[in-house]
Amino acid sequence: MPPSHSDALVLFGVTGDLAHKMTFPALYAMTKRGNLNVPLIGVAFPKWSIERLHRRITDSIKRSGEIVNQKVLRQLLSRITYVSGDYQDPETFVAIKKALGKAKRPAYYLAIPPSLFETVIKGLGDAKLSDNARVIVEKPFGRDLVSARELNRVARSVFPEDSIFRIDHFLGKEAIMNILYFRFANSFLEPIWNRNYIASVQITLSEKFGVGARGGFYETAGCLRDVVQNHLFQIAALLAMEPPAGRDYGAVQTEKAKIFKAMRPVTPEDVVRGQYAGYRDEPDVAKRSDVETFCALRLFIDSWRWEGVPWYLRSGKYLPENATEVLVELKAPPQKLFADAIPVNGRSNYVRFRLSPCSAVALAARVKLAGKEFVGDQHELYLLEEQPGAEAPYERLLSDAMIGDGALFTREDAVEAAWAVVDPILKKHPPCRPYKRGTWGPKEADTLIAANGSWHNP
Repeated sequence: MPPSHSDALVLFGVTGDLAHKMTFPALYAMTKRGNLNVPLIGVAFPKWSIERLHRRITDSIKRSGEIVNQKVLRQLLSRITYVSGDYQDPETFVAIKKALGKAKRPAYYLAIPPSLFETVIKGLGDAKLSDNARVIVEKPFGRDLVSARELNRVARSVFPEDSIFRIDHFLGKEAIMNILYFRFANSFLEPIWNRNYIASVQITLSEKFGVGARGGFYETAGCLRDVVQNHLFQIAALLAMEPPAGRDYGAVQTEKAKIFKAMRPVTPEDVVRGQYAGYRDEPDVAKRSDVETFCALRLFIDSWRWEGVPWYLRSGKYLPENATEVLVELKAPPQKLFADAIPVNGRSNYVRFRLSPCSAVALAARVKLAGKEFVGDQHELYLLEEQPGAEAPYERLLSDAMIGDGALFTREDAVEAAWAVVDPILKKHPPCRPYKRGTWGPKEADTLIAANGSWHNP
């Protein structure tokens, strides 16, 4: 095992939904690839037997759709032990220390409610369990600028910055990583990737389902906090950043942080909030709730490359599709040489990134139709499609954190800069507009983008 590799993984919240849906399948995949050869210690409040935890892990892996290799499963289960205890009780951390045994470089994964992050981090520090260790923190990292700064302060009081891994699972997706690769592994984009040639950028993350059983959580978060400020901002940063000096953690994070700092704070005029019909009837939702289940933003990045280019970001629940797409629309040709080359209602040339449910990159260009007339149609050229065998996001992120590779995580200054962009509208924003399920949100979102055409619906 390399000296920098964590020699144990402690899973806080091991009995919770996140562990069941995401963490256990990731650990199984890591074991199958031979990337997980360290002790696993599950920590949670319920007084479960190890047999019950084993059944929970087995059920999780079967539900993930994986064809279970019994040998790999036995290897995974043989590595895990369980510590039951209250995170506010110092004795819980004494028990963790005992379970760690001879481990000298543990990694702590906090798959727990955000309200408990500070409690657990302080508990690790008080128990002297943070030396040579790493901490992996789930999103949301704070709920506004003030809380993010306080959480950063607490985390930095116990762990050095390069040992803090703030997870945004979107960054672990193969399609998201391909944005970084596609931009900087090819030279043909660079001459046009700026305000001189790009008219606007759209990023859409749509979901066909509602909040389900997460009504209580959504009442504390809303679409802006849950998706836009993190997932969509991260995509925007990868699209807008300058070429990093290298692919190492510091170089990539520095350029992304510059983009967040260059984003102009959003005003109430730049946001449309929506709420799907029936949201207030969902479990644990207030009867007069003004929490948004849809959010559309207009952003500007005040930099030499992007000055004046509008960025339109939107996400919502109960929209027509489960999809995430980026549309980078280019400006029309400067001279109308052909009557149909500058569309009246259609789109100019564009680059389209399909991020989910499948992965693709497409270029749209006009091609002449057969005949004497100089008329044509716009067609897409596909450059990349889904590749089998890719690591799932949590598998990749946990593996990277355990070897100390922070390139796909978020840094302290970037977290705070991103919150600063949306902080004004967290405090003062327009009321939610109702929208019907199965539509693309309230009509006000169409008005927001009208000066630059219309939304691209995946």
